[in-house]
Amino acid sequence: MADRLLDFTGKAVLITGGATGIGRATALAFGRQGASVAIGDVDDRAGETANLITDAGGRAFFKHCDVRKADQVSALVDATVSAFGRMDCAFNNAGILPPTLPLADMADDVFDDILAVDLLGVFLCMKYEIRHMLTVGGGAIVNTASIAGLVADPGMAPYVAAKHGVIGLTKAGALDYAKRNIRINALAPGFVETPMTQRWLDDPQFRAMLLAHSPVGRAAKPEEITGLVLYLCSDLASFATGQTFVIDGAQTAH
Repeated sequence: MADRLLDFTGKAVLITGGATGIGRATALAFGRQGASVAIGDVDDRAGETANLITDAGGRAFFKHCDVRKADQVSALVDATVSAFGRMDCAFNNAGILPPTLPLADMADDVFDDILAVDLLGVFLCMKYEIRHMLTVGGGAIVNTASIAGLVADPGMAPYVAAKHGVIGLTKAGALDYAKRNIRINALAPGFVETPMTQRWLDDPQFRAMLLAHSPVGRAAKPEEITGLVLYLCSDLASFATGQTFVIDGAQTAH
């Protein structure tokens, strides 16, 4: 029953940040459910993700895209529509992490870099995705925020600022286009075990601090995040928009 309810056969999805982690797991999940998958990333390992989908009999491609660059984002949306004839949903997932430092020790250019990728990148993706969706009668967008968009983590000021901004953009966009059949929601994962977070996992002290705040006592696997993304992009979520969906093993429940 779940497979039929989340059937994306005949639909196309655009995913940024699909080289590894949540992005790759979600791209593969969409592929298994019949979607054609376009992947934009600066990491060429996203090509491996596309190949995994096509090797399994699906349709997918990878296009190099720096989400900080409006022309590259626009070109990615155009390439998706050109390749598949449509773009029904999008998962704006590209992001980077800053070094773990107190706010006053954080370099100015690090702050700029984090906001450029994690916030401006989401804005640009939404902008060009929405422009397309307005021409075809609607669509669904999911933005990767974080529980750091709801609460603050120590030593993560630029990331916390960017992810709070992603949640704000999600709400603003949802209000702007709710009557145009474009649904926009945010995902707020807790600690997920990915190549990007590996440096945290490799630091025994930092890992212990993170897991001490986790009631389930472990990090999530990327595959444990994918179901919520597919749900929010499906017709099952037809009344869900402007919301942030937390998936954190109860970390923020206390």
